[in-house]
Amino acid sequence: MSSNSSDMITWGMMIRKLPAIAKAIPRVLKGLKTANIKDAQQPCGLGWTFEQATLRNPQGPALMYANVAFSYEQVNQWANRIAHHLIAQGIGKGDVVGIFIENRPELLVTVLAVAKVGGICAMLNTSQTQHVLVHSLNLVKPVAIIVGGELTEAYSAVRSQVAIPDARTWWVADQDTSRHHGQAPQHYLNLMADSADAAQDNPATSQKVYLDDPCFYIYTSGTTGLPKAGVFKHGRWMKTSSIFGVIALDMTPQDILYCTLPLYHATGLCVCWGSAISGASGFAIRRKFSASQFWSDARKFNATTIGYVGELCRYLMDPPPSAEDRDNPVVKMIGNGLRPGVWGPFKERFGVNHICELYAASDGNIGFTNILNFDNTIGFSLMAWELVAYDHDSGAPVRGESGFMQKVPKGSEGLLLARIDDKAPLDGYTEPEKTAKVILHDVFAKGDRYFNTGDLLRNIGFGHGQFVDRLGDTFRWKGENVSTTEVENIFLMHPHIAEAVVYGVEINNTNGRAGMAAITPAESLATLDFGELLRWAKEQMPAYAVPLFLRVKVKMETTGTFKYQKVRLRDEAFDPRKAGDDPIYAWLPGSDTYVQVTEDVLADIHGGKFRY
Repeated sequence: MSSNSSDMITWGMMIRKLPAIAKAIPRVLKGLKTANIKDAQQPCGLGWTFEQATLRNPQGPALMYANVAFSYEQVNQWANRIAHHLIAQGIGKGDVVGIFIENRPELLVTVLAVAKVGGICAMLNTSQTQHVLVHSLNLVKPVAIIVGGELTEAYSAVRSQVAIPDARTWWVADQDTSRHHGQAPQHYLNLMADSADAAQDNPATSQKVYLDDPCFYIYTSGTTGLPKAGVFKHGRWMKTSSIFGVIALDMTPQDILYCTLPLYHATGLCVCWGSAISGASGFAIRRKFSASQFWSDARKFNATTIGYVGELCRYLMDPPPSAEDRDNPVVKMIGNGLRPGVWGPFKERFGVNHICELYAASDGNIGFTNILNFDNTIGFSLMAWELVAYDHDSGAPVRGESGFMQKVPKGSEGLLLARIDDKAPLDGYTEPEKTAKVILHDVFAKGDRYFNTGDLLRNIGFGHGQFVDRLGDTFRWKGENVSTTEVENIFLMHPHIAEAVVYGVEINNTNGRAGMAAITPAESLATLDFGELLRWAKEQMPAYAVPLFLRVKVKMETTGTFKYQKVRLRDEAFDPRKAGDDPIYAWLPGSDTYVQVTEDVLADIHGGKFRY
């Protein structure tokens, strides 16, 4: 992103926004009152907010999917039946329950039921398989798991490696289970059938969930490789749903929010669903994003609001403009990662009035939101934050001669640090040592503490920020965080690979960074079967994590301290002219092997011939 004056928010812009600011004040005050729960014994959280929304809008649509719709009263009663059944089976407050279901009503209803019990939902990434899935489960030690029929094969392959008894391994049919319960496979219990006759009143346990009680474990890829489980508490649910739903979007019972984002991530689960619940609004979902069906779905559901990530918007912009582009009910949208070059054209083409770009991390303590509808900004945060100078090689913040960190001037990019205090506590991870690594001490004064986000931002004026990039051993592709360490470790399991260095590279007209791996063969280049290598990689990891490019090196260069030279590799990317004698290979869309990158292939990639 550019740091020129056109990116800065000026007094003139602020003056033009005064009517919007004045209009926003009442909902800001209302949202802050709801968000800032101070009484540690006051009932709150997901189950409590859903019950309040049911009282406000009992017959209004709560959940829509394909050709079915459920009212708030129906969803609440459905979740209550499951909650009462879980209680009868010994599931109680603080128990961890793995949730392994794709985007469909049953996912959200079971999550709501566990929240009402006071349990903690471990939101498993539905792309995970084999050892990564085993790691994610054993990390949080669930006492039970709920598995969707569509993922039974993936879980069955690893269930012997996790300590969850058959008596608490529940199955949910891959169909409309409000009408058909299906037949559970052997060694699974049929959750919907077994709970069908349970009581449907609100369980007493939902009134005994408080702000400091964990609600979810949301997995994130970090610099250490395998996923970490971030703790998301009910108090944070109150903040998230109120700040985004009330303050940012002003959701009401007349609104419908359409979300195709994966609901195991915080943006879909907490920001989008939380916003809908805060307004007693409808929430429409789809199993997986479809660019060709997106706007027809928005019309079918009469969606006033959509959830997005930048890549989703780019896909929607790909088809040629048509006269039907503005034939949709959407007036506002919330999400993250929208590039400046797409921002204005998207608003104009599809007639969206308000893009509520946000910045937040499931494992952090700070959020930004663009409630005033400025262009190309993540908005402002109500929490205390600073941007500091950092070392470009290590990504670590720099301390000056005083021993304290150095703030960067307005308009410059810096590493985002968020102050940790009573107003913005850090819930951290399930592993205390992982939490300790992201906390900085004595940052600007003795005794202060800050969360190191690992992200670069720019202050563009009036407290508004602009996202620049991510630091550390992760990169973002297809809306997912990819851990380079995890992909490296998987590649090293292949018998014909001796060394592997993974990094993210940019492809023209795409969001984020695509995966690239520099690999050293165990014997010689001739021993590598690139078709077999691609098939193997796709079996071992989610599709978004499979490197799109390979660089084959006879010997991997390291620094004097034996660190791989990732910065140079990343800068040279997949250009064969910069790679010396190292051959470069690419997995081109639609192909089933890696092919060598020639100057002609490189020109086709840069020219947009291939759709990534």
